[in-house]
Amino acid sequence: MTRKFVYGNPIRTDAVTVFIEPEKTEEEVQEVKIPYGTVSLNDGFEFVYQMDADDIVYGLGEANRGINKRGYCYISDCADDPEHTEDKRSLYAAHNFIVIAGKENFGLFFDYPSTMTFDIGYTKMNTLCVTCENADLDLYVIEGDSPYDIVKQFRKLIGRSYIPPKFAFGYGQSRWGYETKDDFREVLKGYREHHIPLDMIYMDIDYMQDFKDFSLNEKEFADFPAFVQEMKKDHIRLIPIIDAGVKIEDGYSIYEEGVQGNYFCQREDGSNFVGAVWPGAVHYPDFLNEEARRWFGDKYRFLTDQGIEGFWNDMNEPSIFYSEESMEETKALLHDLMEDESNDLPVWVLMGKLGSLANSHEDYERFYHNMDGNKVRHDRVHNLYGYYMTRAAGEAFERIEPNKRFLMFSRSSYIGMHRYGGIWTGDNKSWWSNLLLNLKMLPSLNMCGFLYAGADLGGFGADATKDLLMRWLALGVFTPLMRNHAAKGTRRQECWQFEDPEDFRGLIEVRYRLIPYLYSEYMKAALQDDLYFKPLAFVYPEDQRAVRIEDQMMLGNEIMIAPVYEQNARGRMVYLPEEMKFVKFLSDGTITEEILGAGDHFVEVALDEVPLFIRTGKCIPVGDPAKTVDELNEESLKLIGYPGSSYNLYTDDGIGKDYENPDNYRVLKMKE
Repeated sequence: MTRKFVYGNPIRTDAVTVFIEPEKTEEEVQEVKIPYGTVSLNDGFEFVYQMDADDIVYGLGEANRGINKRGYCYISDCADDPEHTEDKRSLYAAHNFIVIAGKENFGLFFDYPSTMTFDIGYTKMNTLCVTCENADLDLYVIEGDSPYDIVKQFRKLIGRSYIPPKFAFGYGQSRWGYETKDDFREVLKGYREHHIPLDMIYMDIDYMQDFKDFSLNEKEFADFPAFVQEMKKDHIRLIPIIDAGVKIEDGYSIYEEGVQGNYFCQREDGSNFVGAVWPGAVHYPDFLNEEARRWFGDKYRFLTDQGIEGFWNDMNEPSIFYSEESMEETKALLHDLMEDESNDLPVWVLMGKLGSLANSHEDYERFYHNMDGNKVRHDRVHNLYGYYMTRAAGEAFERIEPNKRFLMFSRSSYIGMHRYGGIWTGDNKSWWSNLLLNLKMLPSLNMCGFLYAGADLGGFGADATKDLLMRWLALGVFTPLMRNHAAKGTRRQECWQFEDPEDFRGLIEVRYRLIPYLYSEYMKAALQDDLYFKPLAFVYPEDQRAVRIEDQMMLGNEIMIAPVYEQNARGRMVYLPEEMKFVKFLSDGTITEEILGAGDHFVEVALDEVPLFIRTGKCIPVGDPAKTVDELNEESLKLIGYPGSSYNLYTDDGIGKDYENPDNYRVLKMKE
């Protein structure tokens, strides 16, 4: 059961798709007693709940630390910050859904698009305290029989998750620094010569002319449609990036149309706000303005008309390297420093000013949106910006080709965006700690509706080692988005750049052998408002060992995964809540199977092996290796697992939207 409590004058976010009658009117709300905890409106909004020592808190989607969010403070404030260290409180997304599991089971969704703080036993170990500056929000309270039941109710409340095309389950290679057609040809050649599967090559900002959205480098990408088709002949999709800032440049049609149509975010005086990102000085499209959203969304046609079938949206928190105002302040400070002959200006003043230029909350207060004819300051809706940019694209694809699926994922997000695209978890680092963070984040993302998700495998910043990339790929085998992505200036980390590149071939071939299962489980999760990744606690709620495990998780209804995430480890300890079949995909293409009883086991896993565990009485389909999704043969599937078990396979053409067709399902039976 879901109950809705309305406080003040909430800003419409469209996060929720199901209408819930509020418990009380706006005038009466201060007298309402919610069923759990207490609410205070004396200074903004404050929710307080006293947790039992054994309570677990799930949720928050893309957030730091573990599956159980107890013991730290998290801030919903979409932030362009690639340093995902243990002390970070904000990452690239804002997902305000939590589930308290223990003495009482209930879920809370705080539909509030500005900065919100979740102190979950940080200040006081047993106190959950959720606060925000303005008491203008919708609070949804969800009651259910279990945390899993509550999550599924929430998923129905917020609408069906985005469904990508089937090719999006293939392996993708990306790097900031591919600048020419020959750079892309080199990537393709490297993978094909070493017989490593590949479906997508991503285009970072260098494909554009002067980093301008919906433009192509005139020298390097002349006759772009022919190049797109050249790649498609080898079953490769090019996936270009789109950034949020529009370059200020006379003669640039996107800029001129945006100015003429009043489609950009404006200062209080009505002038267009000026910030800076990769192109230099930019204006920011006002995606919260329906007309501007439609205008910008239709611009994706520039690339879809040339054969492009997928995109990734970036820099959409929005990232602001500096604003016109903050740069003027910095120049004034430097001038004072140069004029000060005594040189008494403390050095930390200058350092602090330079360090605070990027992504400043002061800048968020400098510009406004036009929402339904109302002028709304950006800081009050900051967390909606990336969501509505991706919504602009998703709505446009429905107009461009309504019966076709496009690949779309975004860096910044808010709940609701999950209906229009997936996410990657932003610019991470080539650190073993970020591999573990990637693993723990997956079920939390699913709880908030984001099924199509993944991380930059191998890490974006810093230099990846071969063993780190191999272990990360062994996790990436199971994530819907499987993309290797690295920053300019870092070590080249395409698989064929390392010694013995054949070591990678078997890992990525496992992904393609498992796509029939992974795609089937993804589609079932999307169509049934369920989870693709689940904590063990959701499947084995009575097993107190399983409830506390965070480095193993269930995938679909048949398997458990337990990746190796420590350097130099030859394997790992695994806890089995029940008897399972331990399966290893070996580098030579063979598969080993061993039944292990419930309890603790040390399992050996070499760098070039992929382990998984099949639950008692179940089986999964496995296909033959393929170099692309287009070449998968689902007529030659074999089943591995327990004899006599069966599997309900979902399959379709991977392009259209005939999701409900019963012919998409067929039962596969394993021999006794």
